[in-house]
Amino acid sequence: MAPPPIPMLDLAAQFETIQQELRSAIEDVLRSGHFILGPEVQAFEQEIAKACGALHAVGVASGTDALLLSLRAADVGAGDEVIVPAFSYIATADAVSLLGATPVFCDVLPDTFNLDAAQLEGRITVRTKAIVPVHLFGQPAAMESILRVARAAHLAVIEDAAQAVGANYEGRCAGSLGDFGCLSFYPTKNLGACGDAGMVLTSSREGAARLRSLRGHGAVAHKYISEEQGWNSRLDELQAAILRVKLRHLEQWTAARQAHAAQYEKLLRAVPGVTLPRVVPGSTHVYHQYTIRVPERDRVQKHLAGQGIATAVYYPVPLHLQPMFAHLGQQPGSMPQAERSALEVLSLPIYPELAPEQIERVAAAVTAAVVR
Repeated sequence: MAPPPIPMLDLAAQFETIQQELRSAIEDVLRSGHFILGPEVQAFEQEIAKACGALHAVGVASGTDALLLSLRAADVGAGDEVIVPAFSYIATADAVSLLGATPVFCDVLPDTFNLDAAQLEGRITVRTKAIVPVHLFGQPAAMESILRVARAAHLAVIEDAAQAVGANYEGRCAGSLGDFGCLSFYPTKNLGACGDAGMVLTSSREGAARLRSLRGHGAVAHKYISEEQGWNSRLDELQAAILRVKLRHLEQWTAARQAHAAQYEKLLRAVPGVTLPRVVPGSTHVYHQYTIRVPERDRVQKHLAGQGIATAVYYPVPLHLQPMFAHLGQQPGSMPQAERSALEVLSLPIYPELAPEQIERVAAAVTAAVVR
């Protein structure tokens, strides 16, 4: 008989370990009859701010909204430019263009897939308003260098920490280093809700107040008087209650992901042609994805699928070559590292409930596919 398939993620297995806590939290909200911006949201905002080393946290409807509202709170608007990495999820750049601003793409480093800070100064113009570094796959970007460039040019820094909750950079948490830090609680994230949800971290009291206004149609002192254009973007009580339960387990889940990554490292480090994720000294990687680079990626992925092993490609098309940004005139070859990454990256299963024997099976399949 064929061995059972190995999924990319097993949320049902996670549910089994905490289902009583979740059921109790959900029932408490249902009994309360309070579903929007209530005590669960307030408590979760305080707890996640403390966990991430920020003074304030503002719950919003999604990670994309976290980016959108943070950019707006930084006064990004029509005619402005925002520097973003060319290799990331579409939301990083889409949030910029939704405000009428222009995303300016910057190539990435080949070992971390994060924004190459050495290229930033060459992309700054008189229209540049902000930089959005992404902590891709759970590895923090080079924030010291990014912040130095940003401060010299008086630019806002908005961290896209959607994949990096709990990651650490030089003793500080990802999302707490810039002006704003954006978290996503999409169900597949390391800290995932049971639906869409997001959060903005900031240590600016004024910034937090602006975000709270923007998430509620621009109202400030009175619910029915809007001071500016805003959105309806609120983290609801049920999701907040679920996330409060899961936050209590995040440290344990992160340690499990890191242990799994260490096992992959041991099994795959000597395989020729396979490039493993790099952990930058002075930082911690939380392995939202365990992403390797392999030649003939599509063939390797097909081989693993034939063995019942799920994998994923994050991301097959870099941002500067996405059809929606064709009007910006970027051509193939303009971002060589991002383009090469898109051809070689392959994310392997990594989640807390993954068993050591499953990791061994995945590693053996990768080895067999690469070493023919």
